[in-house]
Amino acid sequence: MLQADALGIRVANRELVRALDLRLAPGQFIAVLGCNGSGKTLTLQTLAGLRPADHGEVRLQGASIRPLPSRRRARQLAFLPQDFDPWGAATAIETVRIGRYAHASTWALGGPNDDERVIAAMRATGVESLAQRTTVSLSGGEQRRVAIATVLAQDAPIALLDEPTNHLDPQHAIAMLQLFAAQAERGGAVIATLHDATLAARFASHVLLLFGDGRWEYGPAADVLQTTRLSELYATPIIEARVAGRRLFAAG
Repeated sequence: MLQADALGIRVANRELVRALDLRLAPGQFIAVLGCNGSGKTLTLQTLAGLRPADHGEVRLQGASIRPLPSRRRARQLAFLPQDFDPWGAATAIETVRIGRYAHASTWALGGPNDDERVIAAMRATGVESLAQRTTVSLSGGEQRRVAIATVLAQDAPIALLDEPTNHLDPQHAIAMLQLFAAQAERGGAVIATLHDATLAARFASHVLLLFGDGRWEYGPAADVLQTTRLSELYATPIIEARVAGRRLFAAG
């Protein structure tokens, strides 16, 4: 569905990612872990075609992603940025409806199918009651769920999520990740940057570690999420516990 070949990412004369080879297949949920400044956001933006690669190429459904028309790209791939930028007096439902632009023949949104998808997305993220509220009047967590609803309304098979749990309390963080895990189970695919290895262990099928110096490790979550690797990644001791059959990670 999405692939990176020998992908290189640099910033301010620093090599963050060197020769990354990645294949995103249907059913996969890839968690990207790394310290601040390790290149997680830049990698996700490059995979989404929002910035050029410094080396290598990203391909979406076999075609080089950068030359693709934005609407064609958006029908296949949805991108959730790290921060939400409220649009002045726009209401929550108007914001979520923007997610349907890729499927409209013109900018005139609001057909029956669009409205159905928008309402379903808002209901799934628990923001249906906020439909007529302006986004600037919402809390940070509510804004985040509106942004996630916009991604869901886009109805793209691939979702690239930059820190989707930003501003969310534990209840909503788990609920939002469950939505995208379900999307992967239905044959979609997800890549999400996370700060929490415990969430990665719970939801991800695969994990990409970015060390910020060009090095990376990638593989099944059960293999990659090891305390020795995570301790090196975060430059602090990481310990693991198992509770009720789940793997929990914490700084030791």
